[in-house]
Amino acid sequence: MFAIGDHIIYSTHGLCKINDIYDMTVSDVTKKYYQLQPLENTLVTISTPVDNDKVVMLKLLQREEALAIIEVFKHPETESEVPQNPKAQPKKIQSGDRMQIAGVINGLLRKKFDTQIQKESLYEHDYNLLNNTQIILFKELAHALDTSFEEINKMINDLITDEQPQSIS
Repeated sequence: MFAIGDHIIYSTHGLCKINDIYDMTVSDVTKKYYQLQPLENTLVTISTPVDNDKVVMLKLLQREEALAIIEVFKHPETESEVPQNPKAQPKKIQSGDRMQIAGVINGLLRKKFDTQIQKESLYEHDYNLLNNTQIILFKELAHALDTSFEEINKMINDLITDEQPQSIS
């Protein structure tokens, strides 16, 4: 269980702060709930049961974990890692496993760059999946490495396009 004041990753909202843990009764059943505040949108408050297994709530990455995830972007996915079934990518993302999520983003970013070279664009589904997951993961990496989203985005794009990124010290 998380504590008040903890920062977590919450499903599609990304970085959130736990502002409160309280009891709430719904349909004669009392449960503990987290009150979450997305860091990017202070006008939104989210209430979710502590035991909610339908959404992903994760501790934030530590520096070493973030650096290991960035390593994923140094190499193209192997043929066996590229999901042939379009439903496989969302399942990998919903798993909450950041390495799998990074693998999906890595594959989609490389596909995006390849299609741009051919003067084409990603399918809308791929574009939306990439955009939504990339924002959440890159913001978490930035938080863990005490840098900005923009710096992480540039570094990873440079890794994928084989330019020399600046390292994070």
